[in-house]
Amino acid sequence: MPRSHRTTPLRGRLRGRLRGRRRGATLIELLWLLVLMGALAALTMTSGSALFAALDVAMAAQETVDLLALARDHAIATGDRTAVRFDVAGTRVVVHVGPDTIAVGDFHGSGLTLAATRDSLSYAPSGLGVGAANLRLTLTRSARADTITVSRLGRVQRR
Repeated sequence: MPRSHRTTPLRGRLRGRLRGRRRGATLIELLWLLVLMGALAALTMTSGSALFAALDVAMAAQETVDLLALARDHAIATGDRTAVRFDVAGTRVVVHVGPDTIAVGDFHGSGLTLAATRDSLSYAPSGLGVGAANLRLTLTRSARADTITVSRLGRVQRR
């Protein structure tokens, strides 16, 4: 008989051991897995919320800088005085020319707070800030804050 057709005693013993083995996990093992997954999820949520707060503040600050640039560019392009109003209570930044609203940055639902040293500023047709006098605008959420400063000349700087 060829050797491949014979069953050796070693193969027979291994086959018997594999038949008695369990498949799957015990209740204790599953509970440990759930505890470990819960701990990892808790760590992820705490560090994730700080990351989301930082992203929200950065995006709102960039949008505010863009709105200030839009107001200045509009004043230069049209020759009309363009105003930017900071609604601290409503957490909004509104760009308008006379009664017409050009753009609105609404941060009300994002949990941000807005603080400004002045309630508005306007840009003259030359692009210079009128009434800016070093306006400081601070956007805050949790422990993260960004500050935007507008100089008398209308230049915008974000920190």
